[in-house]
Amino acid sequence: MGDDENRPQKAIPAAVKAMVVDTLGGRVQVSWDPASAATPFGQLVFFAEFLEVSGLFDAWVEECPLIYNSPNAPKKRDVLGTWNLSILAGHRRYAHVTALRSDGVSPQILGMSKIVSEDALRRALGKIPEAEGTEWMRKHLFKSVAAACHTPWILDIDTTIKTLFGHQEGAEVGYNPHKPGRPSHAYHAYWMGNLRLLLDVEVTAGNTTASNHAQPGLNRVLDALSAEQRPYLVRGDCGFGNDAVIREMETRQQAYLFKLRQSPRVKRLLQRAFTRRDWMNAGQGWEGREDSIQLAGWQQSRRVVILRRLLKQNLIATQEQQGQLEFAFVDRRQTKVYEYAVLVTDLTESILGIAQLYRDRADAENGFDELKNQWGWGGYSTRDLARCRLSARAVGLIYNWWSWYTRLAFPESRREAITSRPLLLSAIGRSTKHAGQTQLYLTPMHAEQKKVERGIENIRRGLRAVRQTAERLLGHQPWDLLVRYIVAQITQSPWLPDGAIPALAGP
Repeated sequence: MGDDENRPQKAIPAAVKAMVVDTLGGRVQVSWDPASAATPFGQLVFFAEFLEVSGLFDAWVEECPLIYNSPNAPKKRDVLGTWNLSILAGHRRYAHVTALRSDGVSPQILGMSKIVSEDALRRALGKIPEAEGTEWMRKHLFKSVAAACHTPWILDIDTTIKTLFGHQEGAEVGYNPHKPGRPSHAYHAYWMGNLRLLLDVEVTAGNTTASNHAQPGLNRVLDALSAEQRPYLVRGDCGFGNDAVIREMETRQQAYLFKLRQSPRVKRLLQRAFTRRDWMNAGQGWEGREDSIQLAGWQQSRRVVILRRLLKQNLIATQEQQGQLEFAFVDRRQTKVYEYAVLVTDLTESILGIAQLYRDRADAENGFDELKNQWGWGGYSTRDLARCRLSARAVGLIYNWWSWYTRLAFPESRREAITSRPLLLSAIGRSTKHAGQTQLYLTPMHAEQKKVERGIENIRRGLRAVRQTAERLLGHQPWDLLVRYIVAQITQSPWLPDGAIPALAGP
C-alpha cells in the first residue's frame, strides 16, 4: 500500500487525449494504454506449467537445428515460442502473427524475450535444413505419443487434400473432391485411433494421393516402434486395400483391416453372397457374413467380411432414354436397396467385432476435421514444400500437446479446440511486477467459470503429483509419468509405477 502511494504517477502524454464515444449505453471516455502488460491468453500460464513439468517445450527448442550466424538474429526460443503461440491461437497464416506482437505477458510465461515478426518467423523456418528439420519434428511427434503405445491401440492411415491457390512447389492437379481441377497438396497422416493423436504426416504433391505414396511413411512409423509398442491393428479405407500394402503387413506379421474397392471380382462375390440366407447381425442395422476371395494379382486368397445395410430413406431411381431423363419412385415394400462394404482382414474376431472395428475408424475423420478447421492444419503456406511439411508437423505436435493437456483437465471426455480454447486458454491477463515478483491477474471471460476452475484444479493436482513422483523415482522421465497419470485418470486405475506411493503435498 505504501509502495503504491510513493510510486510516481505516470503522466499522460499531451498528444494522447481521451476519446469521447457515444454508445448505445451512454457516453464513454476511451484512451489507449499500450504500456500495460496484458494478454488475451491469460490461462496460458497453466499450459506453460504443463510444458515445464513435462520438459516437452525445452527439449523441442534445444534440439531444433536452427543456426544463426548474425549476432542480431532473434533467439531460437523466441522464434519457436512465437510459432507455438500462433498455432495455439488457431492461426492459419504467417501474417496472423502480427496479432500477437503487443502481447506483453505470454513471452515471459514461455521464457522468451519477445515475439518475433511474421517475416522473422518465415525466414527462420527457411534456414532449417529439410532433412535435419524432418528428423527433429518426427522425433518429437513420436515422443509426444510413445508413452501411450504400451497399451493396445490402432494405427489409422488416411489421406486428406489441401487445396492451393498460389504457385507453391508440389501444387499439382490430382484427386480433389472439394474443388475438382484445382492444384493441391496431399497429406498422408498416421493416427493413433480413438485417442486422436498424430504419429506423423507426409506432405506430397497433389497427384500423389494413391496408397503407394503413403506406404513408405507407414513402414517408417512401424519401424520406429518396438515390439511392445506395435499397434494391435493397422486400419485404412479402400485406398489401402490392395495387394502391396496387405503383403507388407503380412510380412511384418501385423494385423490389418482394410476396405476393398468395388472391382468386378468383388461385385461377383457380392452377387453370390446376396442369394445366401446365413447373414448375421453386424450391429447398427448392418448384416454380415464372411467369405474368402483372391483378386487378380493376389498370390493367395484372404478372408473378407461382407457387410450390407438396407436403405430406408425415400428413394428415386433414374435412367436416361432417348435423351429424356426418366425417374421412378422406389416402392420399399416391393424393392429392397442395400448399401454394402467388403472388408479384408487377417483378424479372427467375429463378424460383429470386425464391423464395429471398421466403424470406429470414422473417428479419424473427426481428427482431420479438427486439425484442418480448428488448428489451421495446411496453413502457413510458402512456395517451397519444405516449410509446408515442417508446419504440418508442427501443428500436429502442438495439437498432441494440447490434447494431452485437455485430457488432464477433463479426463472424462475429449474436447475439441473449438470448446477447449475458450475454457482453458482465453482469459484477460494483466501482469504487474514488484520486488522481483510477477503477479498475474486473470479476468475470466467464460460463462462456465466453475468448470474452468475444476479443470485447472485437475491440471495442477496432476502436475504436482508427477513433479513429486519424478523427484523420488529417478529412473523415470516426467513426461512418461505424466502420460501414465493422464491415462490412469481416464481409465480410473492406479498410475504409480512399481507400487511407489509418494507423499503428496496439499494444494
